[in-house]
Amino acid sequence: MTMGIYVKVAFRNLLQARRRSLLLGLALASVSMLLVFLMAISQGMADSLLETTTTLASGHVNVHGFYKPSTNAVAWPIIEDEKKVRPLVEEILPDVERVVSRAHGWGKIVSETGSIVTSVTGILPEQEDRLRERLTLAPRSAYMEGGGDEVVGDVSRVGEPGTIFLFANQARRLKVDVGDTVILAAETSGGAANSVDLTVVGIGRDLGMVTNFISFTHKDTIHQVYQLKPEATGSLLLYLDDIERTHAARKELADALASRELEILEHLDQPFYMRMDALSNQRWAGQRYDVNTWEAEGAHGKWVITGFQWISYFLVSILVLIIVVGVMNTMWMSVRERTPEIGTLRAIGMGRSRVLLLFVTEALILGLLASGFGAGLGALFASILDAARIPLPSDAAKTVLMSDTLRLSVRLDQIVRSVLVFTFVAGAASLYPASRAARMRPVTAIHHVG
Repeated sequence: MTMGIYVKVAFRNLLQARRRSLLLGLALASVSMLLVFLMAISQGMADSLLETTTTLASGHVNVHGFYKPSTNAVAWPIIEDEKKVRPLVEEILPDVERVVSRAHGWGKIVSETGSIVTSVTGILPEQEDRLRERLTLAPRSAYMEGGGDEVVGDVSRVGEPGTIFLFANQARRLKVDVGDTVILAAETSGGAANSVDLTVVGIGRDLGMVTNFISFTHKDTIHQVYQLKPEATGSLLLYLDDIERTHAARKELADALASRELEILEHLDQPFYMRMDALSNQRWAGQRYDVNTWEAEGAHGKWVITGFQWISYFLVSILVLIIVVGVMNTMWMSVRERTPEIGTLRAIGMGRSRVLLLFVTEALILGLLASGFGAGLGALFASILDAARIPLPSDAAKTVLMSDTLRLSVRLDQIVRSVLVFTFVAGAASLYPASRAARMRPVTAIHHVG
């Protein structure tokens, strides 16, 4: 018998037991659809994390500076001389598409009715086209009690001198609106208190956890508050032509900078600001650098995604066990009903391996058709919901999903993987009943007619 004949016979048997096949097929399709849908949510979270992190807080690869004026001093997020480091970076990594320079501060933003402690990022507007494209203004209802759906402010003014751009959660705690004046107060590296008045130029939609702790002003504002030299910066954000080269580029850059006698810190998979306390307690002075990736800066989001994936896999695993039991029971029933047929086939010379292959092929066809149908439905459903851009109802959901709308991302490789997994599961679950059928003695099977 050729493989084509096995497929035809197996398909015929599925049609003969169409009710049983339909019920099991629906169960397989449902679990496959659920898996594809959960993977679409997980991939949407990963895409949001990548987009948000590489726009608001990081490049694909980053060079962060830490400066200590003395061994007992606090480590400040400063690169003393950008002109010394930037040419080296561009020479070592010729595939860098663009370099963005940002300054960092940590201080208190004070309004007439409240205050918050947050990080403030100093930017140069001419370098931040991607940032302006990613930011969207929040309606006044998102941050003002009794506010309407009107949107005020201007994203194009982000980073103008004398201004600050906040996010909805921050504005809600400060009780400020666009056009209000706030005070940025901080302590310089010399221990002196300093402050500056800033006008709120825009209030953006929250984009997950990162927007609870970040705001944007002009780079000169950071220099003014912290009394930094004009050539100083905080980080160089490097955007590569090929993001897949991120880890290789990080290692190349770190090794090359170290060979140029720059002090490079040991690589840790964590955001640069989480290193400041540990570095402050170390006894060294001068300039050191941390070379990390966007994944390190978005480590908090990766924990959320990993947790969601484990919960999804646990749920699907339980359902897969149920499917395995269902496939085995279905095959057992099929074997019992077709015992005389099996005996006849064995009596006319069909080998045990061919009987085994016949039943396994039946399960594989059912698994392939059902999981393919379910995966297609799951992908279609996820695509429709993603296109609808459904607003998330709570701050907790926005924090977990790292977006203000429900975002789902369907990938072909995930659909194919889902179909292959459930086809394999169906085939594997049929092996034991099929092997029992193959081991039947022809005389005993034929005698079963009576």
